[in-house]
Amino acid sequence: MVDFEVVELPPSDHPEVGETAPDFTRPLVDAELWEDVSLSDITDDGRTLLVFHGMDGAFPATYVWNELRDRAWDDEHDVRIVGVSISTPYEHKTFIEERGMEYRLFSDPANDVGKSYGIEHELDGMEGISEPRPAIFLLDEDRTVEYAWVATEWPDFPDYDEVEQALED
Repeated sequence: MVDFEVVELPPSDHPEVGETAPDFTRPLVDAELWEDVSLSDITDDGRTLLVFHGMDGAFPATYVWNELRDRAWDDEHDVRIVGVSISTPYEHKTFIEERGMEYRLFSDPANDVGKSYGIEHELDGMEGISEPRPAIFLLDEDRTVEYAWVATEWPDFPDYDEVEQALED
């Protein structure tokens, strides 16, 4: 059994409801391949649920993506669901296959996207290594934030029913 300690995270400076989320271009990975894609290319097609998560294979990432897969919001709502983490494209491809996911994941090994969103989290015991804290942003086609949830402790998980309500509104 893995022991971990709940860690309170400092306040974040993330995009709030009504603000425009930063655009970025990173490798976007699916089960077949990856290519550089901009967030704005995805949001141009409509509402997008942008999910920041920890490294692939860590229990929080596994839990979040299993929950999103099981809830199948992209089948019930007109929304694209994409993730962002510091994992490499190779790790994303394996994670997608192992989880049986049809979602695409942005690879951001330097955590520059997490930093631009104000949600970076320094990893304990890993000098100079950070990852985005868990976060979910519902964006419209102009990248305007319609809903935002950012973890205040690690590990922390969103209120999935609250996210679903935001999708329905």
